[in-house]
Order: sequence, then structure tokens, then C-alpha cells
Amino acid sequence: MRRPKWIGLLVLALAVAAAFAALGQWQLSRAVEEGVVVERATEEAVPLTSVVQPQQMTEQKASGQVVSVRGAWAPGDYGVVSERVNGGETGYWVVGRLDVALDEASVAPDAPGLAVALGWTADREDAEARSDALNAGDPGGEVTEVVGRFLPTEGPNVPDDDENPFAITSMSVAALVNTWRDFDDRDAYSGYVVLTQAPAGLVGIDSPAPSDDVQLNWLNIFYAAEWVIFAGFAVFIWYRLVRDELERETEEAEDAAAAAGAAPTPAESASRPGR
Repeated sequence: MRRPKWIGLLVLALAVAAAFAALGQWQLSRAVEEGVVVERATEEAVPLTSVVQPQQMTEQKASGQVVSVRGAWAPGDYGVVSERVNGGETGYWVVGRLDVALDEASVAPDAPGLAVALGWTADREDAEARSDALNAGDPGGEVTEVVGRFLPTEGPNVPDDDENPFAITSMSVAALVNTWRDFDDRDAYSGYVVLTQAPAGLVGIDSPAPSDDVQLNWLNIFYAAEWVIFAGFAVFIWYRLVRDELERETEEAEDAAAAAGAAPTPAESASRPGR
């Protein structure tokens, strides 16, 4: 079928297939890029303000990073987060709010708030007692430095009907902000810090370094395979069109030959009776 029409369609099919193959290669490269481990010195403390800012989403470079931050504890805003697993045992976190000193020296009245997990205990009454003691004994205002691992906020949990509706069961910044006093119209960090050293009477919270396991994006790999199939399908459509056209023309030629063979010749017509 060396006709201009089919040659032109072949060129078009090959161009479409090449475009699909390029898209498949791009999807495959995306899957490999997302599976590459970016090595970070997460265990070396860096200033919090160098990796994350208030009211901003937690980026990969900040998630799991050990940070140092200066600020003043907010008296009255210590609380308890329940259903926290530590060393395979479920218990409670004592948490607090740190008003961050952005100039490293003093805390502004509108300083952004940072949620901090101080330590863990297995007993609810013990957690509440230590939280109450911190609320009563911390006058606030004193600038201090804390070191811990910064983690992105968790989603809020809706308590069951038989649970305390005011209980907080996840380290959700949005939920904690609603419990903080005198915090209207102020910014907050979209993550929290787990202290490296827990205060006396509390157990340190398990906070391992981020995993470096490589995980490929299988969805992108699936899309890459789809584009390759589409590329082959474009060439297959051209092949089917050419084959169908060739079969149609062959059938028409055979029908024409059969019709010509069945028609009587002039001599046969003249020899027939009545002529």
C-alpha cells in the first residue's frame, strides 16, 4: 500500500506514538525522582526559623528535622493529649505552647505559637497532675531554648459518643489552638516539636529519625505503562486501516474477476438459438 494517503497516515501514527512514548518516559522519570532518597542531616539541630515559618505548610526539609527554638512558655496552656503510643504502650502526652521569639531575645505580644510535646506517661491522672502543676507553677515570660524534632501536624479526631467531647486524641495544631488562651488573631506553626529531653517525671517520647527507605511511585509507573500501550495502539490502528483497505480492494478485484468470467462472450451470444 505505497500510496501517499497511507504513507502520510503512517507518519502521523509514528508521530503520535513518539509523543506517547515521550510522555511515558516522563512519567517513569517522575516515579524514579520521587523514589530517590534525599539525604538530610536531620539529627543536627538547626534553627526552627530556617526550615519553617508560621502559617506555612510543613515541607519535606522540615519534617523530622531536629530544631532549636527560643521562646517563652505560655502559662495556662499546658494540656494532655491521649491515646499516644510510646514503646508499644498507649498513654498520654503532656503538651504546651511556646511563644516563639523571632528576634532570639524577646517575645513579642503577637508572637507565633508553637505546639510542643514535652513527655509521655502511662497514667491519665499523672498526666493531668503534671499538666496542672506546670500551669500553676510557670509564670511565663522567661525566654528559654528548647531542642526537639519538628513534625507536621496531625489531623483532628472526632471523639466517639461515649467519649469526652473535649478530649484531644491527636497532635492536631488546629485542635490545640482552640484550647490556647488569648491566642486570637495570632499565627501558629503548622507542626509541633517533640522535646529531645523530657522534663523530670515524664518519659521521653519516641521520635526516631525519618526513614530513608526508597519507595517508588507506582501510580506514575502505571501511567508510564499506559502511555506505552497508547503508542503501540496508534501504530496498530494504522495497520488495521491498511489491512482492511487491502482486504476490501482484494475482494472487489476477485468479485470483478468472477463477474467477468461469468459473462458470455460475443461468439457465445451469436451461437445461441434465436440469434
